[in-house]
Amino acid sequence: MLYHLFTTLREIYDLPGAGLFSYVSFRAGMSLMTSLLVGILFGKRIIERLQLKQVGEIVRDLGLEGQMNKQGTPTMGGLIILGAILVPTLLFADLTNVYTQLMILATVWLGTIGFIDDYIKVFKKNKEGLAGRFKVIGQVGMGVILGAAMIWHPDIAIKELAADDTWTTVRSTATTIPFIKDNHFDYAWLLSWLVDDAAQYVWIVFIPLVILIVTAVSNGANLTDGIDGLATGTSAIVGMALAVLAYVSSNTVIANYLSIMYIPGSE
Repeated sequence: MLYHLFTTLREIYDLPGAGLFSYVSFRAGMSLMTSLLVGILFGKRIIERLQLKQVGEIVRDLGLEGQMNKQGTPTMGGLIILGAILVPTLLFADLTNVYTQLMILATVWLGTIGFIDDYIKVFKKNKEGLAGRFKVIGQVGMGVILGAAMIWHPDIAIKELAADDTWTTVRSTATTIPFIKDNHFDYAWLLSWLVDDAAQYVWIVFIPLVILIVTAVSNGANLTDGIDGLATGTSAIVGMALAVLAYVSSNTVIANYLSIMYIPGSE
């Protein structure tokens, strides 16, 4: 929102300093500080509020040493993480960017599934939470949306360096395999032995793969959070790694040097 506000002020009124919001580095720094402030200022209040409402962890007795010590620990802490992600994104990101829109959608969608799961555990006193089939349906649905968008959305494309050293926009289902030279892998190759125009039918392979990734990451985070609430630390590490990858893949010089795909707008 602030990004669009200051962009408009710069274009219409040539407001001094408004041009800072056009720099990814500035917005990334502001987003980081805002995220920390949201976590610090509101995180404690949310935890205290949850304790006041006696919104605590319900622990299933698995016979593990010390596991019952978690009984009553405030749960639904994912609200803090969601706030720390969504608030700076809404303030400093380009909300017309398709990657930003998909990120917000996925965060809210999967966050809602987690909220419903915790709500059932805490307020309905059902320690099983949301039934597994409904979780899977939600995760698969999100995977279908993401996969379909990546296949057919006109704004999702990469740029390749042509022989004349110019960048050409290409719609592609290729990916980059890390740490390997000549490391581009196109999912259409998996169908090339079946049909001549494999690119037309690549969604048959690509969308199920996206579904697998979404369900694996979502359930992996859920399992990790069940082990003494480790999801916060691991989420921070993964988030930082993804931020670096998003930045380098949006820079022509760095992307070309590292031999990774140049994805305009991925930052």
